[in-house]
Amino acid sequence: MNKLIPSLLLIGLAAAPQVQAGQKLCVYDLLGSAGDMNNMAKDYAVAAQAMGAQITIKSYTDERVATEDLIAGQCDAVMATGFRTRQFNPTAAALDSLGVSTIVRNDKVDMPASYEVVRKAVQTFSSPAAARLMVRGSYEVGGIIPFGTAYPVVNDRNIRTVESLAGKKIASFDYDKAQAIMIQKIGAQPVSADITSFAGKFNNGSVDMIAAPAMAYRPLELYRGIGSKGAIQRFPILILTYQVILNKARFPEGFGEKSRQYWLTQHDRAMALIKKAERDIPATTWGDLTPENMIKYTIMLRDSRVAIAEQGVYDKPGLKVIKRVRCSINPADSECSSNTENW
Repeated sequence: MNKLIPSLLLIGLAAAPQVQAGQKLCVYDLLGSAGDMNNMAKDYAVAAQAMGAQITIKSYTDERVATEDLIAGQCDAVMATGFRTRQFNPTAAALDSLGVSTIVRNDKVDMPASYEVVRKAVQTFSSPAAARLMVRGSYEVGGIIPFGTAYPVVNDRNIRTVESLAGKKIASFDYDKAQAIMIQKIGAQPVSADITSFAGKFNNGSVDMIAAPAMAYRPLELYRGIGSKGAIQRFPILILTYQVILNKARFPEGFGEKSRQYWLTQHDRAMALIKKAERDIPATTWGDLTPENMIKYTIMLRDSRVAIAEQGVYDKPGLKVIKRVRCSINPADSECSSNTENW
């Protein structure tokens, strides 16, 4: 009988889920360990135990450092915006391309429909059929959630037409070539910045405009740069996403698929955070574009997106998938009968 006990223990261990020890998830959050994204990551770490991983969280307020630590092997996974995760998977990061999710109906932006584009695109990228697209080399996309609309934040509310942007100084993230290309295309002046400096440059008057989501308004004190004359123009330059990137070798087989399905269940939670942040901004801070200028902005972003893709900065297969999603939601749009983005 005693000889059987070790054998039975071995059989039991083989049948139990194997938890791979020691994965570190490095999380970028504007507020560090006190932020909402960090809190979502903590809940993910708990859920990951049932998927066979034992995740610990390290918080960052600079996503450049977080992503560089993933590359250096100091992190086993990173959670950051699509701007920074594009280097690991440009197809998934196509969601963070200029105007890619914007739906315009009856000469105005339909924000619920625009967010539905994001939801459906995330569902598409998270489906088992798209699993091979979520892996690039050593890295795998482990989940995507929305982080909110990047709005034009200006120090003068009269900056609300494409033409009025000419000559203005606009903060451009030095690691995202797409921003500088678009800014130059409209005749404005890109001013090099990064996630740690762009808000300060706006608040001290070094630039006239930045693009930022509502969730950045209070943490980055954007009301200082807006002052009494500025505004947040209610037009989506793009809808930002947060993406989880895994060093595939550091996680159990099949973990990436389970992880993507987990983050799908967190979509509504992320949307609730976005809506709360937008409600918390004073009504007088918001500005609105005329219907004519909404159309101009939409066309400008679309033309810029195509040109940037042709230069190899945006991922063409990713943009093609998202166009199909847009046209499934708004088939009456003229782009749906054109060859644009049908690479």
